[in-house]
Amino acid sequence: MNIVPLIPMANQIGQFFETLSNREQGLREIADHIQKFWDPRMRRSLLDFVEQHPNGKSEDGELTAIVLQAVLTHRQQLEPRQQ
Repeated sequence: MNIVPLIPMANQIGQFFETLSNREQGLREIADHIQKFWDPRMRRSLLDFVEQHPNGKSEDGELTAIVLQAVLTHRQQLEPRQQ
């Protein structure tokens, strides 16, 4: 799946949850939202992007710091289940 439209989507989710006063809760909420509402292909693309671009930046776009941290911290939760 193409990462280009997913980066702004992830950043919008991050922007919403970044307003929480507890950063750890914000990270969990970002990961929970992505896990619940993104299909496995979308999550796989996001995880692959972060694996290939550990700083969250590429010519395709840039993840905000909170989204990158949420993905790195909660990577296992975001992994699509094997079928």
